[in-house]
Amino acid sequence: MTNPARAVQEFRLPDLGEGLTDADWVHWAVAVGDRVELNQVIGEVETAKATVELPSPYGGTVEELLVEPGQTVPVGAPLLRIATEDGPAEPAGDSGGPSRPSVLVGYGPGDAPQSRRATRRASADAGRARDGDPPPARPDAKPGARKLAALLEVDLDTVTGTGRGGVITRDDVRRTAGHGDEPTAGHGEEPTAGHGEEPTAERPHSPAPEASPERTTRIPVGGVRKRTAEAVSRSAFTAPHASVFLTCDATATVDLVSTLRASPAFEGVRPTALSIVSRALLHAIADEPSLNAHWDDDTGEIVLHHDAHLGIATATSDGLKVPVVREAQRLSLPRLARSIAEVADRARTGRSTPSELTGSTVSVTNVGVFGVDGGTPILNPGESAILAVGAISDRPWVVDGALAIRKVVTLSLSFDHRLVDGEQAGRALATIGAFLGDPVPMLLADT
Repeated sequence: MTNPARAVQEFRLPDLGEGLTDADWVHWAVAVGDRVELNQVIGEVETAKATVELPSPYGGTVEELLVEPGQTVPVGAPLLRIATEDGPAEPAGDSGGPSRPSVLVGYGPGDAPQSRRATRRASADAGRARDGDPPPARPDAKPGARKLAALLEVDLDTVTGTGRGGVITRDDVRRTAGHGDEPTAGHGEEPTAGHGEEPTAERPHSPAPEASPERTTRIPVGGVRKRTAEAVSRSAFTAPHASVFLTCDATATVDLVSTLRASPAFEGVRPTALSIVSRALLHAIADEPSLNAHWDDDTGEIVLHHDAHLGIATATSDGLKVPVVREAQRLSLPRLARSIAEVADRARTGRSTPSELTGSTVSVTNVGVFGVDGGTPILNPGESAILAVGAISDRPWVVDGALAIRKVVTLSLSFDHRLVDGEQAGRALATIGAFLGDPVPMLLADT
């Protein structure tokens, strides 16, 4: 009896789409020695956008797991090895021929967009290859370590990394620079007596009090939190932010929401004030299209979007996510309310795909759910405006010359001053406020 030939197949992290270059491994669903079937889920990764289950492209027996939970894995890095029985044995990861790109179910080869930075890097490396020079290896270092190395003029090629997987940390850079791990007082100089005085034995010397150890907790950052930090930093230091504010009477909006909840058109969905605010924002964009645009850094052009893909800032257990309602301007109010509820629920429960969390052209964030009156939100990268909605609360308000208690809300609109001026932002926010003050005629005009 002849045993079938066994081949060892190496499964590498596939391109997850949306220009993502790495992911954090969450957990394994298989162990060494397990038998897996084709397309069986082997584990989960967390990207900047979502948690994604990875199916196995092979059937066979798990021989080796190559990454640990919590590890950041670049696209193309090996994840595990599987012994199959469908061909001659071969060295794992080296077939000797052209490699077949590893593709996640739902994404075709070459479907995922590539970032401009990755494209430029690939072009530069290809140029070096044509000249006969191999592309230089880039030291694996944390962003903070790179900044510190530049400040201290330390060549990262000379630094030995002690972080997870050999990653270079700030402490590694300090040690290489000769600064050590502990701060020194006076740059290592001996303390001296006052100017023109001789130190004397009679002068009492009080020992310096011992510094109490600092009580801190270091939290590794990855997944959604890491990408959120990168996105808001890029936005804050790229787009010149400005904000305008408006406090308005939203009593009519609150009354309308109560009426709509009893309407058969909203059966199965619970309309909220955010539904009306979102419709008001879309109404304002029709008059001020610069709010639904972005600045193209490569060409120096303003790009106006003909469709409004509405981002809904959503707080989740993983961090901030912005699921998208596509072509929101085309939706009726019941469909808009339902879509907002659905995409937010999918984001909170971790069921959103990466494509559902990218591509927004304008965003809204409801900070009022946390009981605050307002804020100045940071733009989502690639957008020119974001509307923040504060808490709706009872406040004294002048109505027809008399004082009354009304439902009042504060709105704030942050915008990219490169393509939106205060005039456009102010007019748009005034339009939104007027909409909330008397929403029925506005809604009828939009149908």
